[in-house]
Amino acid sequence: MRNGSYRIVPNSVVMLSKAMSPHTPLLDSPPARVCILRLSAIGDVCHTLAVVRALQRAWPQTRFTWIIGSTEHKLMRLVPDVEFISYNKRGGFGALRSLAKELSGRPFDVLLHMQLSFRASLLSTLVSAPLRVGFDRAQARELQWLFTNARIPNGGDQHVLDALMGFAAAFGVEDLTARWDIPIPEDAHAYAARLIPDHRPTLLISPCSSHSARNWSAEGYAAVAGHASRAHGMRVILVGGPSTLERQMADAIQTLVREPLIDQVGKDTLPELLALLARATVLVTPDSGPAHMATTVGLPVIGLYGATRPARSGPYRSVSLCIDRYGDASQRYLGKAASDIPWATKIERPGVMALIDAADVNRRLDELMASGAHRR
Repeated sequence: MRNGSYRIVPNSVVMLSKAMSPHTPLLDSPPARVCILRLSAIGDVCHTLAVVRALQRAWPQTRFTWIIGSTEHKLMRLVPDVEFISYNKRGGFGALRSLAKELSGRPFDVLLHMQLSFRASLLSTLVSAPLRVGFDRAQARELQWLFTNARIPNGGDQHVLDALMGFAAAFGVEDLTARWDIPIPEDAHAYAARLIPDHRPTLLISPCSSHSARNWSAEGYAAVAGHASRAHGMRVILVGGPSTLERQMADAIQTLVREPLIDQVGKDTLPELLALLARATVLVTPDSGPAHMATTVGLPVIGLYGATRPARSGPYRSVSLCIDRYGDASQRYLGKAASDIPWATKIERPGVMALIDAADVNRRLDELMASGAHRR
């Protein structure tokens, strides 16, 4: 089989011409079977699903198999038209043997290697596919380029979702609109309806990131919760996972808030959280998985960003709503303007999130409520 850049023969892929246009599609016709390798994290698998949806629109007959982390699978298992192979990243050799057995004797036409980690690259060797697509060498950290034979063009400084969408663009897919279409189970809807039973506006606060240096203060969240309740009559619900850090943060916020607060931290599943996000008015959160889950259901997100760049990793449809102190952090901690440091630089320094003031978050909430943009 021959396509624009490669001649695919059994067990090999031969480069035809380095001089060919990077816009030449990698295949002339849709493949029958595609394997996607993206293990984590919650935000990134949400981005990846948008790529899968773009490919599904272009290739309606193609079968997709996705190797995914076991935690992330708890959310993505809601997607019915993709086969998932769950991999426990903490499962050691047992999980590796299980994955190898699952993939044994299963040929694919294409592997989309969408994770920049050496562990993921080692797992990619278990996938039998003649065309193995990864990131270009400038982006391919941890030697990913050694495990691929085709690479998407470097899109420059762009949002992570747009960078991943380069996998669809490399095959000539023209409709790159970000869509997710995750079906939410009825029991999850019922859970959300019990907490948000009416049309009263509801603020969700998911206070913790998986990286503690990206977390704001309990005092800040308490100030926002109180303002939302007093100024807008909002119902305020705390959400988050069962970790010790999230429990401590929720407890600290509650001791500082005088207004009523509903504490759901550690009390829901990922599908239930998705349903709650679909029913709420707005989410306040740092750089976290729930920010991107909210995006999949159209919920506006006031993201809190100091340690990371919102233009790169912020909630895809709410970047303009984010409180962006990344430039201030770059100047203070690195002595440089944000435009003078590499795009993906993280400034995870003690005190960096203290650059965000509660008054700024409250003003953004006021603007959102006044504009009516939260009404969906």
